Amino acid sequence: MQNREQWGSKLGFILAASGSAVGIGNIWKFPYIAGENGGGAFTLIYLLCILIVGLTIEVVEFAIGRNTQLSPVGAFKKIAPNSNWKWVGFIGVLSSFVILSYYGVVGGWILKYIFISISGGFESLSNDPDKANKLFDTFIGSTWSPIVFMAVFNVLCVYVIINGVKDGIENWSKIMMPIIIVLLLVLAIRGLTLPGGTQGLKFLFLPRFEDLTASAIVLALGHSFFTLSLGMGNMITYGSYLGKEQNLLRSALWVIALDTAVALLAGVAIFTSVFATGADPAGGPGLVFNILPSIFPQLAYGSVWGTIFFVLLFMAALTSAISILEVVTASLIDEKGWSRNRATILFGIIVTIVGVFCSLSMGGGINIAEFFGDTFQHYLGTTFFDVMDNLSAKYLMPLGGTLTAIFVIVKWGVPSFIAECGTSILDKEKDKTIVTIFLVIAAGVSGFILLNELIETITGSAIIG
Repeated sequence: MQNREQWGSKLGFILAASGSAVGIGNIWKFPYIAGENGGGAFTLIYLLCILIVGLTIEVVEFAIGRNTQLSPVGAFKKIAPNSNWKWVGFIGVLSSFVILSYYGVVGGWILKYIFISISGGFESLSNDPDKANKLFDTFIGSTWSPIVFMAVFNVLCVYVIINGVKDGIENWSKIMMPIIIVLLLVLAIRGLTLPGGTQGLKFLFLPRFEDLTASAIVLALGHSFFTLSLGMGNMITYGSYLGKEQNLLRSALWVIALDTAVALLAGVAIFTSVFATGADPAGGPGLVFNILPSIFPQLAYGSVWGTIFFVLLFMAALTSAISILEVVTASLIDEKGWSRNRATILFGIIVTIVGVFCSLSMGGGINIAEFFGDTFQHYLGTTFFDVMDNLSAKYLMPLGGTLTAIFVIVKWGVPSFIAECGTSILDKEKDKTIVTIFLVIAAGVSGFILLNELIETITGSAIIG
């Protein structure tokens, strides 16, 4: 497509793709699961998994996008016309829609907490996690306030996407990604200066192989896949704006490096403060909204540190959200011939409406998941928010990743994939063998993640975990 937008620079693309990968999960999920599952031992396994599985599928998605210059649905239709492979593209678009419907809700929560921190609202929560927990539950259980903040978050996403690839996504990624890294460095350095902060480093990095169980390895496999926003069309869409001069393998390695660096810095920033104040490090996701707000007031200039943390968390959420929104927008442009403004605004309205029901299911009085009965809730979640989260993370994303890897092996062909990458490792035949092995491993791992979740959901007991 001659008129397709292009990234303005290699750096812009890398930062945009890194922004897509760097999300809320990097800030709270990786540090927690690493610390609880072997520290440095878990990190080593995670890095191995991400280099074998994550890197493989990421390069594949970049290559599919660049080769076709189309968003997910069109990309699969172009390479495999008159076949059912187009449904792999639809899975990616559906994943993006489902994720953004609740992601905007969480983005609204973070935005609310920025205002609470700025106004000094954390001061009354000092060393009182129960009070912080009550504040959070009261807020998300209210009717209108979470919806208003979600709407503001979604409007910001729409604004960025309307401005296009170069002037919108790329420009804002160039601004936000460096700020995220700088703010994390500031928080990490501050944490290291706190008495007892080094205990947080031990919790996060000291190898404890006795805690590295089979379930921990599966957890590392899963996180290595999900952290890069794979199986949801993001990287195919971003790859479609690439020129042939971009080295796909090198770009993917840069994205992985930045994504991992953010996760590790977040761990240092969070757990040095947690241990310095004697808080419980086993707070999991609750660390962000239930524990950290009670920790910041215990530190000198606590309101400043709290505001910095939630601002960087907000930027991480926003960079991921705009990449998700772009998947659907680009698909509507490519498949329907719509203008960027029309596609973005219409989908922005639709996803906000669905997000309203996600928000209301958290205590606002309307939980449409209940209308489908107990069996439905047993398998997908008790709240509509949980349904959308589980549907995307547990099923759609690993399914999309599995089928994408298989697609290269059985349909597109490994030689065509290698030719698109333009990167030679050894020689033609050995490259084909090596790449095929990596693709088979990637397909097997992501397929196992999906199967493991399905069996656990149905039987109540996973294969591993």
